[in-house]
Amino acid sequence: MTEPPTPAEKALYLDVLRAGRVMLREAMTQDPEATQRLIELGLLAHHSVDESLTAVNPRSAGDRLSAELRSAATRKLVQAEQATTQLDDLTQAYDSTPRRIGRSNEVQHVVTHQQIRHRILQIESEMREETLASQPGGARPTRFMRQALIRDRHFLSLGVVLRTIYQPGALTHRPTVSYAASVTGAGERIKVLDEPFQRMLIFDRRIAVIPAAADDSTAAFVEDPAVVALLVERFERDWARSEAVDWQALAGRPRESGVPAELIRLLAAGLTQRAVATRLGVSERTVAAHLARLREHYGAETLVQLGWLMRGEER
Repeated sequence: MTEPPTPAEKALYLDVLRAGRVMLREAMTQDPEATQRLIELGLLAHHSVDESLTAVNPRSAGDRLSAELRSAATRKLVQAEQATTQLDDLTQAYDSTPRRIGRSNEVQHVVTHQQIRHRILQIESEMREETLASQPGGARPTRFMRQALIRDRHFLSLGVVLRTIYQPGALTHRPTVSYAASVTGAGERIKVLDEPFQRMLIFDRRIAVIPAAADDSTAAFVEDPAVVALLVERFERDWARSEAVDWQALAGRPRESGVPAELIRLLAAGLTQRAVATRLGVSERTVAAHLARLREHYGAETLVQLGWLMRGEER
């Protein structure tokens, strides 16, 4: 039962319940669609001997339907477990294929913009946790904004954490402000640092991309854990000194948290992260990422403070 009975179906069920027994032809005359669906749901029993209908205890119907749903869910889980193993041969082929770009230790030097973009797309397809980005230079390239907006919203919907640092020039460029308002409305966090800093991308704290030339014409893809950790530390240092910006206000839009209303409602009802994740069918990591966005949105230092701030806004 993917959908609960409609008001019309409930009304027909109550009519049969009160009458005790109703002839099938009478119910079909009254509402054929509701009659057929109630029979399919097991809420009405069809007696073929005299072509009559009687009401069935909803608990029995509910138990049966619940068992069917659990069985279907079990089949889906089995299919999910098998999905990875079914791709083992392709995974092994991917891992064993030599990379076309030369590797020196754990640093790849990529020399064309097309190759750089291809490699970044490949890394993003494997990303699961977060992206940290330092983007100096003020205004962002407008020709890439629409595609970037679609990409960022996709990652945010998966629970990926996105944090970006801009320079103050971004604040006076209307397309950049509009883009930042859209992505921060969806949950991304963008701050501004009034200092020189290096262009940098870090994916899942595992791979970092930095310029390999002063004009950004080439890039180095770094996978050495010690170097990546150092670059993460540099980003966190810059992030701590950066200023938060109300991009929605700057763009003339209402300020939003970027967190689904249903998730906020469940948290406000007192459910734990695990319970919320189970109810919504998402991972606990996704719920934790949304909590971080709520704390950023309300300026809360702790979850207790967040609860009070959210309650105060509701009042």
